[in-house]
Amino acid sequence: MSYVSDLRTVLRGRDFRRFFATRLFSQCSDGIFQFAVVGFAFFTPEKQTSAADAAAAFGVLLLPYSILGPFVGVFIDRWSRRQILVIVPFVRGLLLLLAAALVAIETPRGYFYVCALAILGVNRFFLAALGASLPHVVPNDQLMMANAVTPTSGTVVTFVGVGLGYLLRLAFGPEQSGTAWLLIVSGVTFGFTAVLASTMDRALLGPSDDPERPQARDALRNVLAGLIDGARYVMHRRLAAAALGSLTAHRFCYGISTVMAVILYRFYFTHNPEAGLTQLTGVLGTSGAGYFAAAFVTPWATDRFRIETWVTMMLVAAGVLELALCVSFQQWGFLAGGFVLGVTGQSVKICTDTVVQRDVADTYLGRVFSIYDMLFNVAFVAAAAVSALFLPANGRSYLALGIVTAGYLVSAVVYRLVTSVPDDSSSGRPLPAAP
Repeated sequence: MSYVSDLRTVLRGRDFRRFFATRLFSQCSDGIFQFAVVGFAFFTPEKQTSAADAAAAFGVLLLPYSILGPFVGVFIDRWSRRQILVIVPFVRGLLLLLAAALVAIETPRGYFYVCALAILGVNRFFLAALGASLPHVVPNDQLMMANAVTPTSGTVVTFVGVGLGYLLRLAFGPEQSGTAWLLIVSGVTFGFTAVLASTMDRALLGPSDDPERPQARDALRNVLAGLIDGARYVMHRRLAAAALGSLTAHRFCYGISTVMAVILYRFYFTHNPEAGLTQLTGVLGTSGAGYFAAAFVTPWATDRFRIETWVTMMLVAAGVLELALCVSFQQWGFLAGGFVLGVTGQSVKICTDTVVQRDVADTYLGRVFSIYDMLFNVAFVAAAAVSALFLPANGRSYLALGIVTAGYLVSAVVYRLVTSVPDDSSSGRPLPAAP
């Protein structure tokens, strides 16, 4: 198993171990927080919910990453990254305590969402600092391995945090007071990241001094122009643009599927909020297993198929199996569907990462990945908003299922047509050992 062997190799470095532990604690806290938001928005007994509420909740969870993403790099390249990892947990902890208080005293839901947006906005700085710091804690010859294992490990630990959030909810209770305690636990867990980060030398994570670096004001002014320039560039890199398009299509379809599943488990499969949340947690578990399985399946598959072939196969499989498994609207079908979309979606993402890193010049890579980040999150939020227009109150919708299936199949056909003629940047090389 290359994932295990790669992880074992990079963990030999002391600095990487401390850095890695910082990341894992932060993403476990994220899992608890995300579960608290979903539980509060959809499964609190005192409140009813709808597809519109789902769109609002997912917007809160994802829009800060989309809007702030391109701009935080300006500051990450100017402030001590180690200090960001030490200070941000305290700021986030205070905001989580405020959010807990707002929930406990039962203020209007909008106040909590504003606070949640601030929490995730602050967290964007933390995650960006982690991403920029990685080259400082591993040797150059291990950087590929470190890039391969850290996203998979972080995703798995986020799902672990979701599971921990579920167990804590059973202990604290489903009422709003229980959600408040979940938020407090998330804050305490995140606080451990500050302790871990403080064990690293202040200068370890950079940034390096650069006398030619432009002033922050000028850099911020240039961000939008840089994004436009990056979009123009990637549109002339056919394979990279097609890969980004396939992932965007997947995220849109996956977003509709997610909102439909949340409403189904809240109002169709059961009318008991706690039973619905318990059953939905099973879908999250199978989806997490699918994400993890993709880390092993995709490198194996792309040793045998071209990347373009594998992406097409995954999009077709997602569309066909989603329809076959879920058309009966039975719970077992959605459990299996969670695993299928986990495997296929993460496989498409791994391939997209590889194509973009391979086919985009290094001088444009940051701008293109900022666009990537925006597309990844905005597509999901847009899907949630669109779902609110046609999903029925109980979530059972053949129309939604048909849109998802058609979306996957159409995106597969379009992707295949666009990539069918190889050029100088043609893919087909084997993927790295893991995502």
